[in-house]
Amino acid sequence: MTWSEMQPLLEQGTVDTLYMVLWATLVTVLGGLPLGILLVLTDKGGLLQNTVVNKVVGVIVNIGRSLPFIILLIALIPFTTFVVGTFIGPTAMIVPLAIGAIPFFARLVETAIREVDHGLVEAVQSMGGSVPTIIRKVLLPQALPSLVSGTTTTVIVLIGYSAMAGAVGGEGLGSKAITYGYQRFDTQFMLVTVVILIAIVTVVQLIGDLAVRLLARRGRTA
Repeated sequence: MTWSEMQPLLEQGTVDTLYMVLWATLVTVLGGLPLGILLVLTDKGGLLQNTVVNKVVGVIVNIGRSLPFIILLIALIPFTTFVVGTFIGPTAMIVPLAIGAIPFFARLVETAIREVDHGLVEAVQSMGGSVPTIIRKVLLPQALPSLVSGTTTTVIVLIGYSAMAGAVGGEGLGSKAITYGYQRFDTQFMLVTVVILIAIVTVVQLIGDLAVRLLARRGRTA
């Protein structure tokens, strides 16, 4: 396959991959952030200590993290069809991508929140701060660099997931690599696809690292 033939396929695959990953990241953050915070708040000694809730949420998160994504992808086909109307295409793949990444991101959020100095929490509590106030004014701002780092890691994981989604009609670079690289034995096309994926991951990591450094610097000067 010549470059002129590969270019439109690679461009469309890149656009589809970025579309899936960006929307899945948004849904993952919206779903995983409260779950991670809930795991911390309901844990022993937490602001909303509740052993039953903590155990139930923990089990759900652990089950979600333990399932291989390709199996989850296939198992969610009926649910994806119910939500989107189809299980094929980049929009449909946002559903399993987000569901697969939410438990992963929730654990990263939990770790980030646990790193916050408990003395700051106690200080706000002593001044009559409510739980929502503590979350908004202490936990999230203090954990922000770690949360950004966790989001960067999650985006990279989603890029890998999106490539796997190509196996079941998810479009994107993974689908293009399977259809035009693997099935047609086009090593050059496969190699170019891999290089583009590596480039995307590298750019995401660089942006994430820069954001973390800027936030950490701002925190030290605040």
